[in-house]
Amino acid sequence: MIKFMQKSFLSLFYLSLISYCMSQTHTPYYQSVVDNCSITEITSNLNEFVGHGVKSVGSTELIAAKDWLKAEYLSYGYTDIVEDNFSIGGNTATNLVVTKQGVLYPNTYVIVDGHYDTINGVGANDNGSGTVLLLEIAKLIANVPTEYSIKFINFSAEEVGLIGSQHYVNNVVNATNPKMDIRLVLNVDEVGGVNGLINDTIVCEEDRSSPPENNTQSSVVTNELATCIGLYSSLNTEISYAYASDYIPFENNGEIITGLYESNVTPHAHQSTDVIGNMDINYLYEVTKGTLGAVLHFAVANEALSVNDNGFLTDELSYYPNPVDDTLTIRFNKVYNSNIRFKLIDLSGKIIYDELFLNTKSEHQISLQNIASGMYVFELDVKGDKINKKIVIK
Repeated sequence: MIKFMQKSFLSLFYLSLISYCMSQTHTPYYQSVVDNCSITEITSNLNEFVGHGVKSVGSTELIAAKDWLKAEYLSYGYTDIVEDNFSIGGNTATNLVVTKQGVLYPNTYVIVDGHYDTINGVGANDNGSGTVLLLEIAKLIANVPTEYSIKFINFSAEEVGLIGSQHYVNNVVNATNPKMDIRLVLNVDEVGGVNGLINDTIVCEEDRSSPPENNTQSSVVTNELATCIGLYSSLNTEISYAYASDYIPFENNGEIITGLYESNVTPHAHQSTDVIGNMDINYLYEVTKGTLGAVLHFAVANEALSVNDNGFLTDELSYYPNPVDDTLTIRFNKVYNSNIRFKLIDLSGKIIYDELFLNTKSEHQISLQNIASGMYVFELDVKGDKINKKIVIK
């Protein structure tokens, strides 16, 4: 991370507002995902990151790191991976952009980012810590349905002036027609702590600069970020202002931003001594857990979106289209000559539609044209055997 001035913790000014996101309480479902965080995996990925050497722009080491990151995301099951290339000083640099599609709002994005280039050293903390945090979260959330889409972005050329993130804002965010709809940007930069110190606090960063129009919402989401850290990790939180990292081009573009940065600031950034031995891996592990809880919150993961199929119907049923406009078609592979109950259930568990029909034919059409748009679960009950399926009504 580029640092031009000492952090000073200003008193926080909060307005009384309706929450930007969902009401925040501890969610057992989120906790079950967070509990899968692995300090072993985080350490392994961090060793791999530093093993690629000094990852400066234009170096073969940076290219190798990008290829490794891409292979990791592919191994987690991601297929929407874009290499966003740009030129700098006669060299080609690459932002790696990984997209997880939201179920309900696929064209609105929660961006979680961190840079992977380094200068003067292997950059274990700056920003290997943020890089492996993104990997761990992407791995654990790969099969967790979320209402909003998520973009995991590993930016390049941060250390030479936020070039990669500025390129992305100019040439992707603002070049999309219509302009990309960004729910918020969560930047993670240098969150590895300092070995030998008590690392029990993470700094949550908010927008306090021009343009002022997005500052209030940034303050709200940063407060929510801090709450999530408290709910899903052992860390304390402090609030400070955002500067000198990859959220700045987004901030200047009017987007809602927040970020994370270590409280005990390492003296090893941008030096050959920025190695794993000078970090606190347990601290990074706790930051990862809290951040994962926040991503689940901001992207709105919901246990109802993760319904498991059960019963003998699993291999005997197909349904289409999904998403559905007006009519849902359900096709059975055989006729049961028995009553079948169809229930449509919203995410709060309320039964929206209930129909009983006799399965004397293999295909049934169910009219949903008067049902509000959104994510639902439908339940089929045949002779006491039940199956649940997720659908989206446009």
